[in-house]
Amino acid sequence: MPQPPGPHATGASVARLPPGRLTLEPVVAALVADGLLAPADAERARVGGRATRGLDAVHPLVLLANLKLPSALRPGRELGLEALTEWLARRTGHAYLRIDPTKIVVAEVTELVSHAYARRHRILPVEVTPERARIATSEPLALDWLPDIQRLLRREIDLVVANPLDLHRYTMEFFGVTRSVRGARDLREGGGSAPSFEQLVELGRSGDVNADDQHIVHIVDWLLQYAYEQRASDIHLEPRRDVGRVRFRIDGVLHKVFEMPPPVMTAAVSRIKVLGRMDLAERRRPQDGRIKTRSPGGREVEMRLSTMPTAFGEKCVMRIFDPDTAFKPIAQLGFDAGEASAWNDLVQRPHGIVLVTGPTGSGKTTTLYSTLRALATPDVNVCTVEDPIEMVAVELNQMQVHAAIDLTFAQGVRTLLRQDPDIIMIGEIRDLDTAQMAVQASLTGHLVLSTLHTNDAPSAVTRLLDLGLPHYLIASTLNGVLAQRLVRTLCPHCRTARAVDPEGWRALVGPDGPPPPAQACGPVGCLECRNTGYLGRVGIYELMPVTPALRAKIQPDMELAGFARAAVGSGLRTLRMAAAEKVAQGLTTVEEVMTVLPPRE
Repeated sequence: MPQPPGPHATGASVARLPPGRLTLEPVVAALVADGLLAPADAERARVGGRATRGLDAVHPLVLLANLKLPSALRPGRELGLEALTEWLARRTGHAYLRIDPTKIVVAEVTELVSHAYARRHRILPVEVTPERARIATSEPLALDWLPDIQRLLRREIDLVVANPLDLHRYTMEFFGVTRSVRGARDLREGGGSAPSFEQLVELGRSGDVNADDQHIVHIVDWLLQYAYEQRASDIHLEPRRDVGRVRFRIDGVLHKVFEMPPPVMTAAVSRIKVLGRMDLAERRRPQDGRIKTRSPGGREVEMRLSTMPTAFGEKCVMRIFDPDTAFKPIAQLGFDAGEASAWNDLVQRPHGIVLVTGPTGSGKTTTLYSTLRALATPDVNVCTVEDPIEMVAVELNQMQVHAAIDLTFAQGVRTLLRQDPDIIMIGEIRDLDTAQMAVQASLTGHLVLSTLHTNDAPSAVTRLLDLGLPHYLIASTLNGVLAQRLVRTLCPHCRTARAVDPEGWRALVGPDGPPPPAQACGPVGCLECRNTGYLGRVGIYELMPVTPALRAKIQPDMELAGFARAAVGSGLRTLRMAAAEKVAQGLTTVEEVMTVLPPRE
């Protein structure tokens, strides 16, 4: 295969990589010739290679990456495995691919070749169409398998070079989980009979699981590990008529990651229900449960489970609560210095009501838990009543609402008032009884934090009025309202400077808003962000302290628009203005923030 010249054409021609499996000495010589490795570091690499001479199965790029050699082209940086893999792809004239498991249809790619064949030749199919098959390899010069594959598949083969460790790992995982799915399917549909109720119960409770049941155990364990690694916040197991679908929510966006036969999906949901101590026999009504487990990194992680009967079986959603995410310092939530100071002032008051508003998934829980954890010092009694308890925290006294025994939010607050609390958190103010108990707790000298579902901060006042709370009680107890949203942030590794679209900016800030910034940033897509251009999320906030001027505006027949104008006149920075500031700082884009903001009135 022709070798494209590297940065130094003469040296590259001398240090030609020979056909066949890669070995250390030619790779080191080629790196030196291409200017990526200094001669002195090349000798280190050879010595390191001789020390591991017995490890014939180790890929030479992995050996070099483990030595942490400095890059001659980029002073101060190491020659990591990804950089070496990109170099190998350029050197051999192939495209480079960072394998993204969320983009691979596992059931399709594992049908093309056998597991043994893929391991023997260090290849992995990553994309299949009727005309073409894309195959990743870590040995781009050992292609004796290629004619056989072309003849067998009768498709055009598109070769790409991938990280050897990723290739080995995903080969093991994809073929392993496919083998488990097939084994579980054969157990449920094949010559064998379906597992009995007792077998499924034993699946989760017994330490000695039957070999057949181990297929389902492996599938569920793989899904959980996969979700942790992909930074998923939710796992959706959705039964359909012909196939069960698994989706992950990553940075607020759902991605389809896996499919399995409906009988296997049913068994996987049963396994999860057993782990969550839910009623395995009950499939006709929704259920809730919890799982406490550990991530691959060893951190303790809680998952909240919810099942729902659908036309094709039980749908299960697992919400993942990572303590590193649920309990962040206030400064890391996205507050600027002024907002953080004003928020701390509100929650440090000895009594009154502070509300956090926004739709589901806007980060209200994270804001409240982070705030409560900061307030829960040894000399303070912090009690909560929640439905459900989102995250168990040892610093808090948490109580679960239970409607079946008449333990409502209002009854829960009534109980908490007898528990000598300093701070009370109510999961949500849903009705007049709960609102009245929140007011009573505030009037008797307690700080009350709670949530409402409104589009912005001023709307929280009208919502309380709509519930039937007297205006004078709202005016005397409400300290402030925080409305918030979560927006995806641009990937710091690949974002690029670009001009702001004037029309999009005007749609965001309105005709009377500030002029667009001279320059902002836009998404590109790279390996770190899986080519989405976004990595992580940040909060945008609308904080409305209830000043004396605003208290006077709270009347039974108050007009929301007039109250909102008065709030802006008192210094309220709206969600749109907060979002515009994040755009101007280069943290996100106009297009992204417009997907989460409420429509302009």
